[in-house]
Amino acid sequence: MSILVFILVLIALILVHEFGHFLAAKWSGMRVDEFGIGYPPKAWGKKIGETEYTFNWLPFGGFVKIFGEDPEPGQPPAPRSFTSKPRPIQALVLFAGIAMNLLFAWVLISGTLALGTQRALTAEEAAATPDAVLAVAGVLAGSPAAEAGLAPGDTIISIEGAGGSYTGADADLFTAFVGEHEAGLPLTLSVKNLNGEVRTVVAASREGVVAADPSRAALGVSVAPVGTAKVVWWKAPIDGAVLTWEITKEIAIALLAFFGGLFTLTADLSQVAGPVGIAGAVGDASASGLTALMTITALISINLALINLLPIPALDGGRLLFVAIESVIRKPLNPVFANGVNAIGFALLVLLMLVVTASDIFKIVG
Repeated sequence: MSILVFILVLIALILVHEFGHFLAAKWSGMRVDEFGIGYPPKAWGKKIGETEYTFNWLPFGGFVKIFGEDPEPGQPPAPRSFTSKPRPIQALVLFAGIAMNLLFAWVLISGTLALGTQRALTAEEAAATPDAVLAVAGVLAGSPAAEAGLAPGDTIISIEGAGGSYTGADADLFTAFVGEHEAGLPLTLSVKNLNGEVRTVVAASREGVVAADPSRAALGVSVAPVGTAKVVWWKAPIDGAVLTWEITKEIAIALLAFFGGLFTLTADLSQVAGPVGIAGAVGDASASGLTALMTITALISINLALINLLPIPALDGGRLLFVAIESVIRKPLNPVFANGVNAIGFALLVLLMLVVTASDIFKIVG
């Protein structure tokens, strides 16, 4: 099932990217010969106007065929071809796919904020959040909580002692309840683990557990309210734009460090994921719910956008570099040279993908 979800996510992201190229090419007056879903051989097609819309048998994305994008050597640019347009327009068409991936990520992130995401809450947010629960954030080694088997990620449903009980999601009130209970007497906690299993835990608080306040009776567990926090619909796109920008900056820094490491032979392959690793992450996210799947899809979309922006032949960034060079030298690059460099770039990308995929497999088996 996770493989199917991964394939659907991949198809969606590539189609979004290609749709950006398609819209920009149509807007600029270029002739678009084909917009394909999947890759040939063709299963079905219908021509509307000058563009044929096709469904193809290999369901791993899509493509846009723009007239004159790969001109024949020595041939002048044909009317309405890609190369007949001014270079700023060519650059716009090339960049449009990248922009569409970033736009798609913003839509997904804004959607997750509006639908609500699981995160740590303030006391005020917890009071206003119906599904707020008290989650275990940390457990001190050797503490009563550790001895009783409490672990980070557990949810405390209730706690009972000789003086009463507490069932809320306020961390301060929970801590106060434990502190007011006589040290050494048992406290009974109803706890749910990450698998949804509920168990009863008995632990006795004692003094000296918390170094900063040794006279206070404590269990040695830190807790925090967690729940589904929603952003109002009109504010979600604003917060989504800010969050998308922050995430994009962080991913860009990480990618630059990784590709820089490739040239210095210091790249850490354990910090990146190939198709196998990404498929696993998508599968885990889909099992966690819609918002988790939307979030991982947004992250992949941003990664695709930034990787395509790199000035590597065969990527949009490499083609943008060619357009920039042509603007400086004021003449087209030799098509044979450009196609040869693109072929070398593509081969290097395939090699990198194979290495990263092998790293993914070694992580699984070893």
